[in-house]
Amino acid sequence: MASARERPAWSLRRQLLVGILVPVLLLIGFSTWSLHRQTLTALNTAYDRTLLASAKSISEQLGVYGYDDQAELRALVPYSALEIFEADNQSRMFYRVSTMGGEMVSGFAELPMWRGRIPQRPPYAALVDFYDARFRGVPVRMAVLLQPVSSSEGRGMAVIQVAETLELREAQAWPILWRTLASQALLVAVVACIVVLVVQRATQPVRALSTALQSRRQGDLSPLHAPAAARELQPLVQATNQVMQRLRLLLAHQKRFVRDASHQLRTPLAVLKTQVQSAQRGDVPAAQAFAEIGATVERATQLANQMLALAKVEQLRQQADAAQPCAWDEIVREIALDLSPLIAEKDLDFELRAGQQVSVDAHGWMLRELTRNLLHNAIRHSPACGWLRVQLVAMPDPAAPGTLARLCISDSGPGIGEELAQRLFQPFSAGDVQAGSGLGLAICHEIVQALGGQLQLRNRSSAPRGLDAVATLHGSAAMFHAAHRDTTASPTEQAQFHP
Repeated sequence: MASARERPAWSLRRQLLVGILVPVLLLIGFSTWSLHRQTLTALNTAYDRTLLASAKSISEQLGVYGYDDQAELRALVPYSALEIFEADNQSRMFYRVSTMGGEMVSGFAELPMWRGRIPQRPPYAALVDFYDARFRGVPVRMAVLLQPVSSSEGRGMAVIQVAETLELREAQAWPILWRTLASQALLVAVVACIVVLVVQRATQPVRALSTALQSRRQGDLSPLHAPAAARELQPLVQATNQVMQRLRLLLAHQKRFVRDASHQLRTPLAVLKTQVQSAQRGDVPAAQAFAEIGATVERATQLANQMLALAKVEQLRQQADAAQPCAWDEIVREIALDLSPLIAEKDLDFELRAGQQVSVDAHGWMLRELTRNLLHNAIRHSPACGWLRVQLVAMPDPAAPGTLARLCISDSGPGIGEELAQRLFQPFSAGDVQAGSGLGLAICHEIVQALGGQLQLRNRSSAPRGLDAVATLHGSAAMFHAAHRDTTASPTEQAQFHP
């Protein structure tokens, strides 16, 4: 079994040769057999005339005495009378003359008596029947003629049988067969040559692509350029380019992750080392040193977790086909409950509107990370004793059939400046480097992009001032029916999401 699995696949040339030549050979074999049969039929038709002429020649040598049942046949047929019908001594002829009752009159007594029937439509204007038989151990062609015989002395019916061996017929048929086989063999050879040449030419682009790929430098993932490739190869070239594009993005993401990790983690680790050395020397009180070390470790841990989260978003992006409907409303309530200590610490006026059933086709981790980062960012930038609103609604998609799921988190913070708004979704672009790593919104943006949605941050110009973070995703198919039943957002809610 193992050797069968490891057997290499056939080449395209071999497949085409076998796939074309085998049916051609079968067709030629059947055609040759059919032509040989037709040739034998034509030869039988031609030489059957000779048998019929022989039988009629014998009938001319018959006499009769008496009438009907009392008729007695007389035959004076010398064997030399049949020699004129024997061609070049290649075939031999035998005859038998009998009465209708089977009584032997003349000829070869061992020739079997005819027991057949005259066809309803004989091939000639006579009561004649032709068939194949064996005589003296050799195959013969037999002609039977029912010939009325009359004279001034009587009237009766004679059964004349003439048999001929098949040497002459076969001698004529075999040369025709061999000539046919020779011409058909030449045809097969021509077809095979044409197939080889056509396959060689047709597979040239495939070999060229293979050579181009093998000659590439290691790590070269640039697109393939094959404008001369056949139309059937273009989908393969396009699919290969798509795979290379995904590999380029994956490698670029990995390189960026390694670069960012080495750059961003170097600073907190250096600070941590300095703080530990300062504590060991006793430059600062122990309590202050432990507090500074704890703050540095916390920032480094947060940075590492967020960088790992950013890498996981790219990994899940490659597994978009495995996404399943997730209840976003349940996730929002769960995250709000987890972050409730932070909300209570700032004494925020918090309001949550997530009572609708909102389902999104996504990985649950992505929705949790999106919701957590947006809500945590709003809590961090909200002033003490401020207010915070979280609202999740489903509404019809005005651009296409289906529904939209929108999460709006509104805070009473200072908002964002124009300069920061241009680079806010870029990694490590935090407005306050002491308060965060600058990866939270970048993670949210990557998640929304991976889910085919949109993320917007808008300053409110009218009271109450603050910032609205709006994440819009496409709802799942199950949510589409639920939204038309009882989860459609009210006009007031819709107005809130449309500037």
